[in-house]
Amino acid sequence: MTEDIYQRLARHLDDLPGGYPPTESGVELRILRRLFTPEEAALAVCLTVLPEEAPVVARRAHLPVAETTRRLEEMDAKGLIYSLHPPDGAPKYSALHFVVGIWEFQVNRLTPELIHDFEEYLPHLMVHDVWQKAPQIRTIPVGQSIPKNQEVMVYEQAEELIRSQKHIVVAPCICRQERQAVGEGCKKPLETCLSFGTAADYYQRHGLGRVIDQEEALKILKQANRAGLVLQPSNSQKASFLCCCCGDCCGVLRSAKLHPQPASILASAFFARVDAALCNGCAACTRRCQMEAVEMVEETAVLNLDRCIGCGLCVSTCPTKALSLVRKEETPPVPPNYTLTNFQLGRVRGKFKTADMVMMVVRSRVDRLLARS
Repeated sequence: MTEDIYQRLARHLDDLPGGYPPTESGVELRILRRLFTPEEAALAVCLTVLPEEAPVVARRAHLPVAETTRRLEEMDAKGLIYSLHPPDGAPKYSALHFVVGIWEFQVNRLTPELIHDFEEYLPHLMVHDVWQKAPQIRTIPVGQSIPKNQEVMVYEQAEELIRSQKHIVVAPCICRQERQAVGEGCKKPLETCLSFGTAADYYQRHGLGRVIDQEEALKILKQANRAGLVLQPSNSQKASFLCCCCGDCCGVLRSAKLHPQPASILASAFFARVDAALCNGCAACTRRCQMEAVEMVEETAVLNLDRCIGCGLCVSTCPTKALSLVRKEETPPVPPNYTLTNFQLGRVRGKFKTADMVMMVVRSRVDRLLARS
């Protein structure tokens, strides 16, 4: 019976936009057993992507409201579900993707066993054809690499993303924290994961990060550029988060590096170009590139555009200005907000058809009415 509930939860998570694919080894079930008690797993399968109050979930789970509320709060504190706490209403709870979601909220509480299982599962999570069609994150260039005469959208500029935010929280990078916990990875800055708005509320509420102002966030961006970190916000015009990633630790970049054409997987509006006449052969760009897209041929930098993700790190460090960023002729549209990004991902995975979404909304409304009666 206990094993059945974890299998149900795994299928439930796989039906969410982010996915949770099965494996022959069953490592995905081991991960769930480490994170969820059987009671928590049973309650988690009653949640959808729609935020709902505890009485609605209680009716669906056939549990008393008080007990449901207590369990939901405990699961929320463990980073297993998501919650919204409006100032003028009751908390609302919803299902959380494994990535981006549950895994990231395990920051500061990783165990060696969980890390081992995650590393075994990572190749199954990063399904390249899905990420290519509907990525959850995108790569934007560091500000110093954007040409002054280049027309750039506000959501393509990290500094402008920061300046548009009222509530910012910085937290340790889960990827570098995980790699460092097992004595691997790099020594690049750890406190670099920025979240905004309701995501920042979540991090702050559960003590996963600290509140900072725009000035400190901009300093973190400068630090990230100096350290050679790739800027990857949520794939939405209104950003929910901004990751500062390295090719040694980041699960997404590590997986992309294994692909012969990372540029076809990761969403980006730019690519780099080298002016061979200006290149002095210093090779600084080869050390900065996180995708191994640059090599020196006869003391001149040569770019492999199949591997270039347009992050601009090579451009911002080139002492002779031999490298520049160029906008791609065609780029996929960036959804207005992260909710629409996830709905798009769900449709690509065949999980969020129009009929499914309608049924989900109808079911939620019916349960809300019955919970009040």
